[in-house]
Amino acid sequence: MMKTNNNKLIGGMLTLAVVLAAVTGQAQTSQPSSKVTAKTANLTLVKDTTTTGGWQTLFSNTIKTANQKDLFISASFEVGLYTDTLVSSKNMVKDTSSAEATVQIQVLLDGIAVEPGSVVYGRRKQILSATLEGAIAKCLSLVVNSDGTTSIVVDEDCVTPEVIELILDTMDAASFNFVAVDVPQGVHTISVQASIGTLTSTTSTGGSASAHALVGKGSMTVESVRLIKDPNVVLSVD
Repeated sequence: MMKTNNNKLIGGMLTLAVVLAAVTGQAQTSQPSSKVTAKTANLTLVKDTTTTGGWQTLFSNTIKTANQKDLFISASFEVGLYTDTLVSSKNMVKDTSSAEATVQIQVLLDGIAVEPGSVVYGRRKQILSATLEGAIAKCLSLVVNSDGTTSIVVDEDCVTPEVIELILDTMDAASFNFVAVDVPQGVHTISVQASIGTLTSTTSTGGSASAHALVGKGSMTVESVRLIKDPNVVLSVD
């Protein structure tokens, strides 16, 4: 009789152990519902680049919504832009150089762009033109005409171009609020991405241009809220 009771006790203990293990495992894999989540970085997120590339993920985090909620997402970053245009002109030939740098930011919710889509955090288009006669030092000579008069003649092959250069380098902080409405219950992934774009062009033969852009320090805040559905709030434009 005692042996039977021991078997029952051992069986009960094993059953309890299995239940506890299942509960513990579920607790470890589940994520509690939260109202706010945030991430921040105190370093340069996208290094100074002169090329145009695709979207790069800067931050990514998860949040669990208990009920159908709206997500209020704020993304703030330092944005640096650098443009350099140089023109070189002589003999009244116009020379033009242009440089453009752009930084765009977008937020994804489970891989889908959140309204209002991609936002320009920084953009600069710099155009410099000049029509110059050129430097004529040491290119002048005196010529005696047939009538005995004297003329000053310019040797065009000796004339050197006059150069004008404009460089701008700025760093600003920009922030924008993204809104995801009627987010279903569950665990969701929010990602913030950046895209760097640069474009340069020159006309004539003497000029040059360059453009750079970067994303510095930044932060992301995600808040689960219930927004008032005011008909005056424009969520889309036809």
